[in-house]
Amino acid sequence: MSAETILVIDDEEVMRDVLERLLSSAGYGVALAENGPQGLALVKKGGIDAAIVDVMLPEMSGIEVLEELKKGDPDVAVLMITAFASVETAITAMKKGAFDYVTKPFKHEEVLHILANALNQRRLQDENRQLRTALKDQGRFTEIVGKSPKMLQVFNLISQAAPSRSTILVVGESGTGKELVAKAIHANSPRADKPFVVVNSGSLPPDLLESNLFGHVKGAFTGAIYAKKGLFELADKGTLFFDEIGNIPLETQAKLLRVMQEREFMRLGGVDTVKVDVRVVAATNVDLRRSVEEGRFREDLYYRLNVIAVQLPPLRQRKEDVPALVSHFVEKYSKENGKPVEGLSTDALQALMDYDWPGNVRELENVIERGVVLTTNGWIGRDLIPDHVRTSPSFHVPHLTVPPEGINLREVIANFERRLIESTLESTSGVQKEAARLLGLKPTTLNEMIKRHNILLPREREREKKGLREVEESVVKSTPV
Repeated sequence: MSAETILVIDDEEVMRDVLERLLSSAGYGVALAENGPQGLALVKKGGIDAAIVDVMLPEMSGIEVLEELKKGDPDVAVLMITAFASVETAITAMKKGAFDYVTKPFKHEEVLHILANALNQRRLQDENRQLRTALKDQGRFTEIVGKSPKMLQVFNLISQAAPSRSTILVVGESGTGKELVAKAIHANSPRADKPFVVVNSGSLPPDLLESNLFGHVKGAFTGAIYAKKGLFELADKGTLFFDEIGNIPLETQAKLLRVMQEREFMRLGGVDTVKVDVRVVAATNVDLRRSVEEGRFREDLYYRLNVIAVQLPPLRQRKEDVPALVSHFVEKYSKENGKPVEGLSTDALQALMDYDWPGNVRELENVIERGVVLTTNGWIGRDLIPDHVRTSPSFHVPHLTVPPEGINLREVIANFERRLIESTLESTSGVQKEAARLLGLKPTTLNEMIKRHNILLPREREREKKGLREVEESVVKSTPV
């Protein structure tokens, strides 16, 4: 059932009744008007997505109504309808922005088909407008490379959130570029000319971490032979970035919450209150909600941090960004090594496209740096791609052995589950019933899992790609040579 509302403007009551029944049965909302001024008044109230307008109307003609509708909303879908077939009228209506033109008596299926196409075009126009805005904004995030729909959403969210004072939580797997997003937020905020200070949350014991955060006075503890400012003071008027904040000990979490709420603290061993104006941006690669449930993270601190959440997609979910990332890293490491490298061979790039990148962008960067260093002919061939990348199937379990630093088992299982569902949906062309059968699940269960993992169906991904291609083509056409 569609949520769109269609305005019908026709002076014949019978025709309004016919169209109302037809559109309602198709799931549309319907608004009715018997003349132009009445219809335009309804449009001003909002909520109209398309209009069916009779050419022959009292008071003002259908063409005049069309012109007024287009002035108010250039993208509104308008279908002109008349009992008088006229090529001249049809041409005039189309020139003035009508989507299409039909004559009475009409076939119901024809009207519904044209209307569905018109509404689909409007949706694409809305999406493309958002993409154009995001593409324009991307120029301000030079360190973050990507033009996939998921990354354009990230850019758009950064643009909206950066100017505010709100705390931001950046969520994503290891290697997705969370610190780059934090820097972009800082660089696009009013604090851009003030300090950006990084806290390595999990690398220090509690006492030393608190000393680093809040500073200490002389004699506060053994070895404190002089007073020291903490990172909060150093970041005053700027941004403090907590990398992997889920690793902060519980006792330190309580003190951090107080500083964020009160904007003041005391140095270790001190009695004087220090006031600061610091914007906190935090990052995590774990599920903090689950950490709260397990008693490893304070619930009140979680809600204080999660005012605005930026979700970074893993590289396997935005493989269309791989070529751009490759080009960026080739240029970067060519300059760093003073070694001109043209790029990758076709089969080498295909190997990178086929790989699932469990280490995300950081792993890709390491592969390209290796290729730049080892190439002897100015090109990175398939032979310079590490064995585990070029011989890996396009779908695999990301970790077969547990690394020394350990893993988050639930996260690994969730990633595997999501990727298995995505692969199965791809093989069934998005037919959920068939995918559910192959996975041994009930269709309702699979649908719930798709929603939980925010999985796009193949047709939705294709629509996003199509919209992006149209945006890029329009940008190229509008760019002077």
